[in-house]
Amino acid sequence: MMEVRSSNFIPLAEVAIANGDLQKAVQKGTGNAVAKRQLAVFAEGQAHGEAMRQQAAEAKRRALRHLPDLLEQAERQMTANGFQVMWASSGAEVIDQVRAIAKRHAVQHIVKAKSMISEEIALNHALEADGLHVVETDLGEFIVQLAGETPSHIVTPIIHKTKESIRDVMVRELNMPYTDDANEMAMFARRYLRDIFLKAEMGISGGNFIIAETGTLCLVTNEGNGRLCTTLPPVHVALVGIEKIVATVEDYATLTQMLPRSATGQAMTVYTQMINGPRRAGDADGPEHVYVIFVDNGRSDIYATAYAEALACIRCGACLNACPVYQATGGHAYGWVYSGPIGAVITPLLTGIENATPLPYASSLCGRCKQVCPVDIDLPRMLLDLRHDAVQAKEVGAGWRLGMKLWALGMQSPALYRLGGAVVRNAMRFFGQGEMIRSLPFMSAWTKHRDFPKFAPKPFRQLWQERQAAKQRGQTQ
Repeated sequence: MMEVRSSNFIPLAEVAIANGDLQKAVQKGTGNAVAKRQLAVFAEGQAHGEAMRQQAAEAKRRALRHLPDLLEQAERQMTANGFQVMWASSGAEVIDQVRAIAKRHAVQHIVKAKSMISEEIALNHALEADGLHVVETDLGEFIVQLAGETPSHIVTPIIHKTKESIRDVMVRELNMPYTDDANEMAMFARRYLRDIFLKAEMGISGGNFIIAETGTLCLVTNEGNGRLCTTLPPVHVALVGIEKIVATVEDYATLTQMLPRSATGQAMTVYTQMINGPRRAGDADGPEHVYVIFVDNGRSDIYATAYAEALACIRCGACLNACPVYQATGGHAYGWVYSGPIGAVITPLLTGIENATPLPYASSLCGRCKQVCPVDIDLPRMLLDLRHDAVQAKEVGAGWRLGMKLWALGMQSPALYRLGGAVVRNAMRFFGQGEMIRSLPFMSAWTKHRDFPKFAPKPFRQLWQERQAAKQRGQTQ
């Protein structure tokens, strides 16, 4: 599994916020994505866009309600179509299976399309340790691989990079002639990757959806690399999370419209593939062998909890683009594969709350993530529930727990509540000037980053009593 550094969110976020180039790149990328999504989702009006969103939400929830049965149906249909279906309960099992397939077919060169599961399990490193040559072919993933980094966004893996920094990576790693023209950079990468595609014996991809009723593997991409990875090499391996099942072609038709609208602001992606097995007699092209590995890797554990709704995610990245925390920090601060609000939920669920304690708190709870989610996942509710879980698991400091107990005690007693208010109100006279308090030694974690409003001279209860008394006097005069 990829190393989990999520407990370092705060120091990583501080580094990101101080990085001017990252701030410039992320703000531009997320701003453009939010604007394009708004235009695409609501192109036919607010009511139409919201109705389509709720239809997509129900398609995913229907699939989750019947997930075990749909997985078995998908296996039967895919096997009948000529797929070789495999199952993996963990990342280590996925790696072993891919290794075995590569050995069986004498593979030396592998081309990869985008696959978040492969990032989860650090597949590239494992295959490279075996001496295999593995190349990411999505342009963003290719740049990330050249730079020795990891993706910082589900859809746009180099959203954290400026054009100039991308140029520098390509000049340094590929000896690309110096240019500031983005089209020239893309064409250079295209020419460089062409020979790699031609000699690859295996292509690896993810899978956006599996249609259970037809046994179809569905991919949506915007670059020709996805089509080349899945058709040109003689062996194609697809790594698909068990939650990617949908019941019917009709459900897929809805979801494949919502995914690009939410992810990139397109009505449809440039390439929309529906793969129904390996090459058949008379086919002009296509792989001779197609393996589909259904990956659990912690998903069944989520399915058995109150967080099962998180498995409805279709990995569009809309919640990342809309989130003010992600906009400020970028993706690497989250310390694992998934970032933004969905990452703040599924990283603790997949890796353990003890490995990602800060992430549920990496949210203002503004609710924008739920508003833009194409399948209406209630991420704010789950973030609050994870905070509760962290407290129950004693994954927060003793001082915080003591403070909350004292607060709860005061809230249960009117006398203690009044006394506490009077003490704090009088103590506040010694701090700050004007309407805001700039520094509080006993709340330094708060005032280090934000001002604290001064307490009112009189509590609401006293103001209400005085008002009622004045009204009473007026009535008796």
